[in-house]
Amino acid sequence: MTHGSALAADAIAAAAAELLACGSVEMSAHRAADAQALAQLLPSGTKVYVNHLPRNTLAQTLEALRALRALGLEPVPHIAARRIASCAELQGFLELASAQAGVRKALVIGGDDPQPAGPYADSLALLRDGILARCGITEVGIAGYPEGHARIPRAALEAALHAKLQAAAAQGMGAYVVTQFSFAPGRVIEYLSELARAAPELPVYVGLAGPSDAATLLRYAQRCGVSASLRGLRAQGFGVVRLVTRTDPGEQLRALAQYCLGRPSCNVVGAHLFTFGGAARSAEWMNRVIAGRMA
Repeated sequence: MTHGSALAADAIAAAAAELLACGSVEMSAHRAADAQALAQLLPSGTKVYVNHLPRNTLAQTLEALRALRALGLEPVPHIAARRIASCAELQGFLELASAQAGVRKALVIGGDDPQPAGPYADSLALLRDGILARCGITEVGIAGYPEGHARIPRAALEAALHAKLQAAAAQGMGAYVVTQFSFAPGRVIEYLSELARAAPELPVYVGLAGPSDAATLLRYAQRCGVSASLRGLRAQGFGVVRLVTRTDPGEQLRALAQYCLGRPSCNVVGAHLFTFGGAARSAEWMNRVIAGRMA
C-alpha cells in the first residue's frame, strides 16, 4: 500500500467510525434485556429504535423504551400508522413513553398491513393529525427508499416526503430521514445525491443491513422490498451462500464514508443498523469500527 492510499484508507476508516458513533441501531420490542448489551457497547446517548411489529402493540414496547433510557441511551419508538387501533391508544402510549422513558423522538412509518386497524391510513395522515406534537414529540424520523417501494410509485414517494416535512415543520417538530437498507451502494449514493439537491438541510441516516446469516438477510430483504439489489447480486454470480460475504456492512459503510468525504456539505449525519433480531451482534460490530478496528 502506498503512502497516499494508506492516508486515504485512514480517512475512510475515521469517517466510517464517525458515522457509527453518530448513528443508531434498532432492537426488538420483546427483547428489553438487549438494552444492557447495547449500553455496554455503544456511546452514551446513542439512538436505539424499538420496533413496532404486527405481533406487538405499542404498549408492549414500553418496557424496552424504559430500559434504554435508564441505561443512558436515547429510546426512539417505531410508530406504524396502520397498526394503531385508535387515537386514544396512540395518545395513551405517547403520554406513558414521555413520562416513563423521556421519549421525544419517534420514527413514523406506514406499516404494511393490508388494511388500517384504525384512523390512520398512512404515516402522513398520522403526522397531519398533530397528536405527536401535542404529546411532546419534538423530532420525527421519516422513511426513505433508495430502491423505491414495491407498492408506491416513485413520484408519490417524493411528494409524500415533502408533505411530511411540511407537516412536521408546521407543528414545530424537527425531521430527518432514515433510509431502508440496500445491497446496492451505487443506488444509495444516487438517492442521497438526489435528496441533497431536493432538501439540502435535511439530516439523513443511511440504513445498513447489520451482520447476519445469509438466510436471514435474504428473508428480510424480500420482506423489505430490496429484492432489486438481490437480483443484481445474483446476476453477478452471488448466490445465497455467498450473500453474507458480499453484503458485510463494512463494504456498504466504506462506500458511504467515501461519499461523505467528497462532500464537505454532506447532509448524511450517521448510519442506522437494521439488526433482524440481532441487536447485540450489530452493536459489537459498531463498537469495533468506532474503536478503529474496521476489518
